[in-house]
Amino acid sequence: MNPMIDIACLLAEHHVTVTVLTTPANASRIRSTIDRISNSALPIQFIPLHFPGTEVGLPEGCENMDSITSTTMITTFLSASKLMRKQMVHHLHKLKPAPSCIITGMGFAWTYKIAREFGVPCFLFHGFSCFSLFCLHNLHLYKSHQTASSPTEPFLLPGLPHRFEITRSQLPLYFQLLPQHQETCDEQREGELAVDGEVVNSFGELEQGYAERLEATTGKKVWTVGPVSLYNKGRSEMAERGKKSLFDVQCLNWLDSKKPQSVVYVSFGSMGRFTPEQMMELGSGLLASNRPFIWVIREGERSSEEVEDWLMEKLEKNADSRCLLIRGWAPQVMILAHPAVGGFVTHCGWNSTLEAVSSGLPMVTWPLFAEQFLNEKLIVDVLGIGVVVGVRTATEWGRGGEDGVLVGREAVAMAVERLMDGGEEGKERTRKAKELGEKAKKALEKDGSSYSSMTNLIQYVAERSAKRAGFIAG
Repeated sequence: MNPMIDIACLLAEHHVTVTVLTTPANASRIRSTIDRISNSALPIQFIPLHFPGTEVGLPEGCENMDSITSTTMITTFLSASKLMRKQMVHHLHKLKPAPSCIITGMGFAWTYKIAREFGVPCFLFHGFSCFSLFCLHNLHLYKSHQTASSPTEPFLLPGLPHRFEITRSQLPLYFQLLPQHQETCDEQREGELAVDGEVVNSFGELEQGYAERLEATTGKKVWTVGPVSLYNKGRSEMAERGKKSLFDVQCLNWLDSKKPQSVVYVSFGSMGRFTPEQMMELGSGLLASNRPFIWVIREGERSSEEVEDWLMEKLEKNADSRCLLIRGWAPQVMILAHPAVGGFVTHCGWNSTLEAVSSGLPMVTWPLFAEQFLNEKLIVDVLGIGVVVGVRTATEWGRGGEDGVLVGREAVAMAVERLMDGGEEGKERTRKAKELGEKAKKALEKDGSSYSSMTNLIQYVAERSAKRAGFIAG
């Protein structure tokens, strides 16, 4: 949601009128952003649409994938999204000026049919990297995942200039050959093949050659317009949220008390879920590293009484100055940009990866699911700015191994030590990360690669609109 809003703002700054269709629950989560945009001169409007979740059996208020608690709910969630078609068409007919293109999220790939009705191009925003999209498209083409005899047998990723192995269990659901999801996955794939192009939150200098490879293999246009998180970073958290909260000030004060590049930031995104056993192993490993750290614990990870007792005993009762525990939402962009932060323990979600890159930070990679194991290969093996924690199996909505633990405390402590080590290997990772951070900033500047890509996207739509107008006139 956040990168799509940032893309809307970037388009609006290029004098494009933008309409954002979302749902009430999602709109409430970004209310401060909506209010800020409403008070600006940006030509953006927000239209809330009813999400028919309860009509298909979803809990009240379940309007976002991070509300899903099991894989069985995914198909139901995507079925609910398709029921929004009539509302979308109704509002699109009322728009003035009429829409000249549709940019749709990955769960709404079916909207290409609506775009065809309106005679406008449709672009897909996955939220993935060009590297991951290229790998996934090649798997669709070559079916290499079907050659593995089991979900955990490694096989080679096809079509790459590097020799990378992966397992089916480390890939998105579509490639895990699960019959209960096949029909939904096929529908998603149909939409992906039918759209006119892809808008990608990335920049050319980060994934050198992969946007071009993706274009060549799909036959579709690709526009890299990121890292869009820098849009808000450039306006600072104060501009984004009106003023810094008391919590923001306390967080900054804690960071200000630490030495430069000494703090480890730990967060697993809005959809990351761990078992109580894994949570305590993670915390024990962070404590054993003897490094100051900020640990973000999301809502879904706080329900265990066992974990709460452990956190109280090990971290909160003793008020250990080495740890700042954040429960719920964290000002991640602000934290990553602080000079005291020297590394990021991440689930390799693409938004978080780009935010780390934009801040010039190396990472400990701990992928959970979806395309995150592919992102890990990009971070560690292609870019050379990551240290693997060693997880080999995807986490299925909060479930770990037999004892609920996929990564032990020793592995956590060792990975953090490697990340923050001041030796030659660590210095080289940091150097590469900082170099990419500088390139990220330049990409969004006027005449930068992402700025030019955004300009080309708008030009493409304008030319399509002109051709359509000429056809209608004729």
